[in-house]
Order: sequence, then C-alpha cells, then structure tokens
Amino acid sequence: MNERPHGYARYRLDGCRCYVCAFARSQYDDNRNRAIVYGTWHPWADAEPVRIHIRHLQSCSMGLRAIAAAADVDRKRLQAIITGRPERGTGPQEKVRPALAAAVLAVEPTLDNLPACTVIGATGTARRLQALIAAGWPQHHLAVRLGMSDANFATTLHRQRVVVRTVRAVRGLYDALWRADPREHGVGAQPYNRARAQAAATGWAPVGAWDDDTIDDPAAFPDWTGRCGTPSGPEAHRRLAQPVCDPCRVARTAARREAGAAA
Repeated sequence: MNERPHGYARYRLDGCRCYVCAFARSQYDDNRNRAIVYGTWHPWADAEPVRIHIRHLQSCSMGLRAIAAAADVDRKRLQAIITGRPERGTGPQEKVRPALAAAVLAVEPTLDNLPACTVIGATGTARRLQALIAAGWPQHHLAVRLGMSDANFATTLHRQRVVVRTVRAVRGLYDALWRADPREHGVGAQPYNRARAQAAATGWAPVGAWDDDTIDDPAAFPDWTGRCGTPSGPEAHRRLAQPVCDPCRVARTAARREAGAAA
C-alpha cells in the first residue's frame, strides 16, 4: 500500500488525480511560472559543494545516517550525492535541489550530533573540572558524580584529548555545580579547603575567570588578578595562598549565566 501523502509528489510519481493532488500541482505550476517571469527560478544547485561538505562531516566521524538526521533528509539522497545509485546505473549527482543543499550545508559537527566515541580536544573539559576544584569540590566527589575512578579522573584533568561522551558529562556536571557551595552539598570543611589549596598551588582558574565563549578556546587565558588576557594572570595567581578572582568579573559572569538560564 502506498503511504505517500497526497500532494504534488503523489500527483507526479503515483499518478493520483484527486482534488488535493491536482490542486498541489496547480499551485506548483503557478509558483514556477511566476518565478520564471521574475527571473528567480533556480530549481537546481551544484552538488559539488554539498559533496565536499558531506566528506568534511564524515572526516569528523559523522556517518551518513547522522548527517541525514541532522539535515532532516533521507539518507539515500545523500548516498546518491556521494556514490550515485549503482543499482540504477547512475553515478554521483551533479545537481541537487537548493533546499537539500541548504539543509546539508547548514549541518556542522557539534557535541549534539557527534558520535559519543569521537575523540576531540580536552581543553574545555579540563578547565571546567579544574574550576570546580578551585571552588572547593574534591576530586573524589566529582569522580563519583561522573562515574569515574579516582585515578581515571586525575588523568582526565591532564589529558590532551577525550571522547565526546566525557565532554558532555563534564559540561552537564559543570552547569549543575558551578554556582553551588560544596559545603551545602555534603562536602566537609577539610576536603573543601584541601581542594581549594590544590587549585591555588597548581594555578587552576576559578569559575569566574572564564566566559562561555573562552573556556573551550585553547588560545584563551583566564581573566583574573587584573591581568586579563595575558599569561601573567596564571603566573600571578600561583603566588596567592588561595584562589581569588576579580569580584566584579565574577558578578558579571554570574549575571550573564543567570540571564541565559532565565531566557
């Protein structure tokens, strides 16, 4: 049984001549003729940029199924662009519909659509964990929340690359804890002070030193001690007895986060 909905496609492909299909065909013809008159009729686009972009997404560990889902198109349509349809004796498509091209070209590899096992840079992951420790969260407490062993957590703090699954978990943990006081969530005074002292000794930046648009940037420096944007910020911080940061900076960062949460 044909499940294709009534409309232009069913009129053309299935030969249905019901009122709905005929009306859809009539609307299509009217729009086409109007576009031709005004010189805006462009039914096809070059498939090569789309093909290149699909290859780029595949190099980022996105499969055709994931790309198709992100673009909201049928996977077979992407397959036809890449390899053609061998069962029909046709090679890779040279032209595609503009709407399909726009949908595929709009897809970018993000944490939301990358496979969980994809390996990416660990800069933001390490900074978020270090900032939570600077806020007084003990490593063991954070490791338990992430389902890690203490040894694995300690290694994660210094890794250069991690899998997307870990990045997502750490981001979720950071968003949940960055404003919380560890002492109000079962962390004793001694572990709290020990975590802060460790962060001070190693020069780990606190939460208020990062903006959402810099914490993942390997080239960015933490904004603190009045030396924002320079390497001397971390160096100056290492000489302090405990983590500190500009109170105004913290207030601005907190206000931005709260405004974003309210939106």
